[in-house]
Amino acid sequence: MNGLFIDSLLDTIKDTVTLIPFLFLTYLVMEWLERKTEDQSVALLSRIGNSGPVIGSAVGIIPQCGFSAAAASLYSGGVISTGTLLAVFLSTSDEMVPIFISSAVSPGTIGRLLIAKFIIALITGVTADMTIRLINYTFRTHKHIHDLCEQDACGCEDEEGGIVRSAVIHTAKITAFIFCISLIISLLVESIGKDALASFMTGIPVLGVFLSGLIGLIPNCAASVIITQLYLEGLLTAGQMMAGLLVGAGVGVIVLIRTNRHQAENLRVISVLYLAGAAWGLLIDLLGITF
Repeated sequence: MNGLFIDSLLDTIKDTVTLIPFLFLTYLVMEWLERKTEDQSVALLSRIGNSGPVIGSAVGIIPQCGFSAAAASLYSGGVISTGTLLAVFLSTSDEMVPIFISSAVSPGTIGRLLIAKFIIALITGVTADMTIRLINYTFRTHKHIHDLCEQDACGCEDEEGGIVRSAVIHTAKITAFIFCISLIISLLVESIGKDALASFMTGIPVLGVFLSGLIGLIPNCAASVIITQLYLEGLLTAGQMMAGLLVGAGVGVIVLIRTNRHQAENLRVISVLYLAGAAWGLLIDLLGITF
């Protein structure tokens, strides 16, 4: 039991530390936007908003879950759209690329997977933004960068501390939250056992896509590791693998829940993320697509 706790603790520390630079830079930029160029930045973002899913899809495929955490914070501050957030979440690769490379998977296969994730994320993100605009603008909860400051009591209105101080406070609070939640999840995953999670997904063609998506929702790198390894061992179909990896947004979901105070909205985003991943997974299996 002590060994399990120590292993989970070390893994959680390692994963959390790698997020700190991304979070700090994100909050630093957001504080700068809040203080120096609020009016101009809002006008600029409103003009380039339609390009958000394109940028989000491209950034997300870089194998580093820190981008999903940064995107969640930007969304909570009203800087990026729902479609952009979904694009980042869906394209996030997390541990897939390093595992494929270490398993000597051909560059062509890896490239096709990344291109597929990019296209899927882009289509879903653009569709989400268009749907929200067409249905009703009031569907979107109004958010502002200052909401994060009020929630974390960072003292950003105090000019003496400057934007660096505020960014450090935001980063420290979010990092502590991520660490605690990630440690709990890691302990649960290790306690249940990876073999048990594997048997949960395999051997059921259609239902397996939805089950893989549920595993992908676990905000921990262990989820993407399990899904990728099972696919490499031939136990998952391409659709099952993609469903899990599309839904798996690393710690982005944790950061979203922590930073966005509108929990009903968070539930909608997470639901759309899961349903989109499952739908694309089913389509891939239906069309017999392989990578």
